[in-house]
Amino acid sequence: MRGALGRDASAGGAGGGKGGDDAAAGIIRHDRKCRDLPFLALFAAFWVAMIVNSSFGFNQGSPLRLTYGLDYKGNICGSKHGDPDLSELDVRYWVNPNQVYQSGLKNSTSDLADAKSICLMECPYPAEDGLNFVCDYPEGDIRLSVDDWIDRDYDYFEYLTPDMRNSSLQLQGPCYPIIFPSINVYWSCQFIARPSNVSLKHWQQMGGVSIDENMLIDKTIHNTINYKSSVLKRYVADIGKSWPVLIVCGGLLPLFLSLIWLAMIRYFVAGMPWITVILFNALVISVTTFFYIKAGWIGNDPLTVVIGPSDPYVSIGGRVCLYLLLLLFLTLSLLCFLLSHDSSLHQEINHLHAAAVLMTVVMIIAFLTSIAIVRRILIETSTTVLKVAAKVIGEVHALIIFPVVPYFALAIIYMFWFAATLYLFSSGQVLQNDCNAECCSFDLKLGKVNCDSCCGYSVHYAPHIGIAILFHLFG
Repeated sequence: MRGALGRDASAGGAGGGKGGDDAAAGIIRHDRKCRDLPFLALFAAFWVAMIVNSSFGFNQGSPLRLTYGLDYKGNICGSKHGDPDLSELDVRYWVNPNQVYQSGLKNSTSDLADAKSICLMECPYPAEDGLNFVCDYPEGDIRLSVDDWIDRDYDYFEYLTPDMRNSSLQLQGPCYPIIFPSINVYWSCQFIARPSNVSLKHWQQMGGVSIDENMLIDKTIHNTINYKSSVLKRYVADIGKSWPVLIVCGGLLPLFLSLIWLAMIRYFVAGMPWITVILFNALVISVTTFFYIKAGWIGNDPLTVVIGPSDPYVSIGGRVCLYLLLLLFLTLSLLCFLLSHDSSLHQEINHLHAAAVLMTVVMIIAFLTSIAIVRRILIETSTTVLKVAAKVIGEVHALIIFPVVPYFALAIIYMFWFAATLYLFSSGQVLQNDCNAECCSFDLKLGKVNCDSCCGYSVHYAPHIGIAILFHLFG
């Protein structure tokens, strides 16, 4: 029986006449129009603000900043728009170990951002029987292409003039000795405070200046990578890096499985309550087990800080996790999302431990709830609703296809929202720092030692960017 679509029939009948008959029949004769104009204006203002906010992010942001560092020229490692082209060079390396050490001192007038760094393909390692160098980007009198420079393992020390060699022996470049082993810790080469005795001896025999060997050289880089702001950037960057998996496992696969679920309701009504309960519990147990494995509590496959292969001689304590959304997804999309991530730093492993404990609580509650509803499943209370749903699906086939259109429309909005979030978090201007450091380095373009531009570069964020991000996330 169809109910009235307009006003209540009894209210319409009280007026008598044709209006009462129309109301009783469920027919609306009066013109329909928007009545909530204040909310409509608020909604329009929200979208205008969202577009303006996103436009600022797309104009000022670069998601590469969330993952990769800046070199001494202000270029983003891994960017093809750098000078030179750094599309293959995505690992930041600090060439002067003494600058790294001095930036970690309590009374230092500069920080690690002001220490000279360049972008490489991988972290260099000391030679076993000699001394290797890492030289600055080839330019000026150094007639090498970037590809040749890479093929030579960044070393053109033999091409230096006497003045350049003397400058290099003073740790002023353009070439710097590889004394300490380093390893790729989240796209930055972290020094290991174990200098190569062979390389150090060769350096001293050449007349090189003294090199600080304190443990501080290790801690300085570690602390910089472990800043809370750096951790937050890596969380957000993970969303951008895992977008193919999110689309497949968080979008297309759930849509496909939901259609299968509707088809199973249509043809397997009696068994659907049991299938749903079993699959749900299996999923919760799988996700919980996955957390335990990656937290290092089960098996030997925990997350580590090292990107790429590493030498067994080098060991860095701490295992990490990069999951900002691990508590928001308890579906198959979560599992795929986690599998696509890289690793982060020592303190963040606590986040994964907490998530594993929380998932354990969720698993226990889910299991106890499943036991509690067994009796209702046995008396077929739940299957009554499913039988009605199966009948509706059988009679109205468009019911399965209709939600697909708004689903994809919503998916487009979410993709735009995630993209704008990445650009907003990375928006800002790359400007040279204002520091009081006293240092000099050889400028290949000028052909001499230059002491005027010692400060490094950092991303300077606009004062209102925090409000813009909060509006974008929670508006």
